Amino acid sequence: MINGERSIERPLRWGMVGGGRTGQVGYKHRTGAQRDGTYRLVCGAFDLDAERGRDFGTKIGVAADRCYGDHKELIAKEAGREDGVEVVSIATPNFTHYEITKACLEAGLHVICEKPLFFTVAECDEVARLAEEKGLIVGVTYGFTGHPLVHQMAAMVKKGMLGDIRIVDMQYSHGFNAGDDVGAGEAVKWRTNPKTAGPTFVLGDIGTHLYYLSEVVLPHLKIEKLLCDRKAFIPTRAPLEDHATVLMHYDNGARGRLWVSSVNAGNMGSQRYRFVGSKASIEWSDAQPDQLIYEVQGEPNRTLHHGMPYLEEESLAADRMGALHTEGLGDSWANIYLWIAQAIDAKRRGDEAFLRSHHYPGIEAGTEGVRWLENCVRSADAGAAWIDFK
Repeated sequence: MINGERSIERPLRWGMVGGGRTGQVGYKHRTGAQRDGTYRLVCGAFDLDAERGRDFGTKIGVAADRCYGDHKELIAKEAGREDGVEVVSIATPNFTHYEITKACLEAGLHVICEKPLFFTVAECDEVARLAEEKGLIVGVTYGFTGHPLVHQMAAMVKKGMLGDIRIVDMQYSHGFNAGDDVGAGEAVKWRTNPKTAGPTFVLGDIGTHLYYLSEVVLPHLKIEKLLCDRKAFIPTRAPLEDHATVLMHYDNGARGRLWVSSVNAGNMGSQRYRFVGSKASIEWSDAQPDQLIYEVQGEPNRTLHHGMPYLEEESLAADRMGALHTEGLGDSWANIYLWIAQAIDAKRRGDEAFLRSHHYPGIEAGTEGVRWLENCVRSADAGAAWIDFK
């Protein structure tokens, strides 16, 4: 159980690019990073508007002279300080990720970046080589996979409790983009513009969460073929999609279905995962993150609860609140940030054995997410055709 004891020698000196007053995810980053004393926020370039960013930064406790106008100024000025920043989180629109990540790595800084990581696998591979060359960590904020019961599912699959996996069924939908974009905020505008969002909207924005969680639970399954059917129900969003269905054939013969949508009118936002094996099935939703439905063929259904001693060690190790209390998204983000901090600390100490055995969403996870998106787009653009997964 995680209880707040510091698991690394000292807090990492941490900065942010983006995530300011008008950003949607900055607070999630800060609450996650600062939960366990493994990060200390020392600087930031929080906003495109430098004055607004400085005003915001000082109000969350950052010194005014360390609130910068952009990432270039942050890197240049922090480099000259003995107490300069060591790791930077990037909470900016998709089209900026590649440039800022590269600049930080070239300056010797570890990076924690929003998803989707970049626009292309080629960019991911280039950054992976750079990170390896520099001896640095690139983490990716797949913030839902810190939930303890996600790791309970992975442990149950690994132990063979489900038998051979046959069906993978996943959904992430909400209705917050069901209307048109007249008067929409900047967060919607950049997400529906190919120049700033990249080649997808909801597939990259929320679909990659589903895909990465399935990789955590089912690391042994690999996609062989894929069919993606995507549509913009709001025509001004084309060629990007606000709704998509992806069918997948896995290398063990399993079949998968993934549905993402931001036009599910009236829905407040929910994820659902069902993994079906030859012996049993499991089902989990982020709407009820403390409960996991376990269904064994021929037996009464069971509801497993987080924090209980009957769960697997991998789940209990990620638990924070104990069985009596509810765990939420903030706890999941805190786990993601903690695991990345431990990876950064191990890299700094040269502990490669720890890194090989340690779970965290890194550059490989970010790359595979982009690879999945590239294949989805290729299939959709071919008229929702089955394609070999490359």
